[in-house]
Amino acid sequence: MTIPLVVGVDGSEASLEAVDWAAAEAARHGIPLHLLHAAAGEQEASRVISAASARAGESAPAARLSSEISHEDAASALVGQGRNAFALVLGSRGLGDLAGMLLGSVSLAVAARADCPVIVVRGSPEHRAGRFGSVVVGIEDGEGSGTAVDFALREADVRGCRLVAVHAWSAPSGACTTPQASSWFLEAHRRPPAQVLDDALRHPAERYRDAAVSRRLIERPARPALLEAASTADLLVVGARRRLGHPGLQLGLINHALLHHAPCPVAVVPQM
Repeated sequence: MTIPLVVGVDGSEASLEAVDWAAAEAARHGIPLHLLHAAAGEQEASRVISAASARAGESAPAARLSSEISHEDAASALVGQGRNAFALVLGSRGLGDLAGMLLGSVSLAVAARADCPVIVVRGSPEHRAGRFGSVVVGIEDGEGSGTAVDFALREADVRGCRLVAVHAWSAPSGACTTPQASSWFLEAHRRPPAQVLDDALRHPAERYRDAAVSRRLIERPARPALLEAASTADLLVVGARRRLGHPGLQLGLINHALLHHAPCPVAVVPQM
């Protein structure tokens, strides 16, 4: 059986926007869509699931739809579902979150604990509706970006759009460098920026030979570089390393900032 795309619903407008996005995503990939609601009261839960199912049916009438009510806490229920899911899709804020919060507590907890990709649906209707024709993936030095690149290329492929691979780098203050880097830079860093980008894209791109891929090397901190790139993107994809000796992921300051501030949906993809 094909593993489903799972979307968490709680009756909030943000979760219904996530249902819209997830229904379109399930249709693109030809996979089932599973709605999950964690609640204590059966009557209220039934109402929430019914409304979300109707919304999914409107967004993607052909989608294979199922639903479930869990009596666990929402984060635990979603993380459990993520062990056998294509991805988890969540709204940026839930019913119980404070008005001043930029990201819901459940969404943040799930993004830090899930075994599968987690997509937090945020941004304007134009960004959520895929009108820019671009998927952006952040590339970091090291081994944390491989699975994220695979995911991003697959997303670009099913959407028929371009992939923009962004590697942001910073040289010491006052240094004169190029993306190819001088010898002193190589001594201080394992690989020059251009090689980091080329190495990350080499093998995944072989599986998607027809993909339109553009490379961006940006000499500035990663947070503003990725936020700027996401301003004209339908989806921003970033990787997350697993914690050594502990369950969960190392989201880090950059991923936290993107989950809180990105102008488009954000996918956090665990390193495999």
